Parts: sequence; C-alpha cells; structure tokens
Amino acid sequence: MSQPHSARMYDYYLGGKDWFAADREAAEAVLGRLPKVRTGARANRAFMHRAVRALVREHGVRQFLDIGTGIPTAPNLHQVAQEIAPESRVVYVDNDPLVVEYADALMRGTPEGRTTYLEADVRSHDIVADSHVVDTLDLEQPVALSLVALMHFISEEDEPYEMVRRLLEPLAPGSFLVLSHATGQFDPEGAAYFKDIYATGKVPFAPRDQQQVTRFFDGLDLLEPGLVATHRWRPDAPVVQSDSEIGGFAGVAQVRQ
Repeated sequence: MSQPHSARMYDYYLGGKDWFAADREAAEAVLGRLPKVRTGARANRAFMHRAVRALVREHGVRQFLDIGTGIPTAPNLHQVAQEIAPESRVVYVDNDPLVVEYADALMRGTPEGRTTYLEADVRSHDIVADSHVVDTLDLEQPVALSLVALMHFISEEDEPYEMVRRLLEPLAPGSFLVLSHATGQFDPEGAAYFKDIYATGKVPFAPRDQQQVTRFFDGLDLLEPGLVATHRWRPDAPVVQSDSEIGGFAGVAQVRQ
C-alpha cells in the first residue's frame, strides 16, 4: 500500500475510489504534467466496451480471458458481454491483492453465464493452463483474449511478444486478441515523464510506437479499421480528441482458422 500500483492509479484516472495515498500522489504527479492521461484512460475503457460488444454481436464470441483486469469499474467486461449474451463466460486475471478484495463483490455474473477471478502474474504464471481457466472456458471453442492497457507494463526483458504468442497458442482457431497499448509516438517527452513516475513505484513502463504495437498482431487477421489510435477504433460518436490527447493504440484481430 505504500507504493503506487498501476491498477489502482488507473482506477484513480477513471474517477474511482479504490486507491491509496501512494497511488493518488503518483497519479496526481502524472496529471500535473500530463492531464490528458485521464482522457486517455477513459478512451481506453470505452474501447474495451466497443470491442466486447462487436465480438459478441458480430462474431458470436461467448468466452473472454481478461488479463490485467484492474479494479472492477462498472460496467466491467462481463457486464458488457452478458448484457447482450447472458451465457457469456469470463475469466479475469490480475496480480493486485486489492483487486481480489473487490472481485467477489463486484464481479457477479448472470445465472446463465459464469465469471471467475484468478490472481496471477502474467510474467510467471501459465495462465491458460490454470484450473480457473480450463474449468470455466471451453478452449476448443473461440476465446477472446483481452490485453487492454497491459503490455506497456511488460518490459523487453520479459519478452512481451513471445508472451502474447504463448497466451494465444492454446486458444482455438477463430479466437481473438483485443489489445490496447500506450505510446510515446505523439508525445515522447510526456511518455518519458510518465515512465519516471511509474519507476518510483518500481512499475515498469514501456510505451511503444505503432510499428512495435503492430508486432503483437503478427500472424493474426486484424479487424477493420486495423491498429489505430484508441478512440478511433469504431467510435460510437464523431471523434473530437486528437491522437496526442489519447496517447495509445488499439486493435482487435482474429486467430486464423
């Protein structure tokens, strides 16, 4: 609790209440220099909602594996999916004990579906093979792997591209990857400042440019409109923010059948 955590800082940006003094101080330091971070966090959340709705409605997806869940801010992924298809199943994964505290209270799914929480670190845990996953999801059927605002906290030494490949490998053909990622492409100085703030809490931060983020989708078929600034992925309303205000990229792709 004495060190800032990325999930709790993200909750602070979203206007949540589940954070500690260390998270508030770090987040306010970022917002003092980069007030647009709050806009970017909300755009990222809205992207997740749109991507889930598109997969459920247009592609019949009924299973989601959401890694890097963060504090469950309503509507969360299972609420978005189960509102359309109540039988949808969701496994949430995070490594923050505080998330566990709120998981039982806030991640209740529909009677027809199922919602499960796994406490694990994507860097050291074989998540797809875990009993929480295999007992909840049918891995012989398509699964949407959600890595929303996660991979920019994975440094190069942890082999982020290989990590995504390993997560996708056990999933059935026709599965999907939903990914958003911070970038310093629009504001290199701001991204460097952001990285320094996170370093105070020993949280790695690795913003990547569009070409680097595209590599996560190698071998997959990107859905339209491809990899774009987060708020430009199938927006519900006319886009008014500039790409620099958002500071990230997002895309959805399908595993080839």
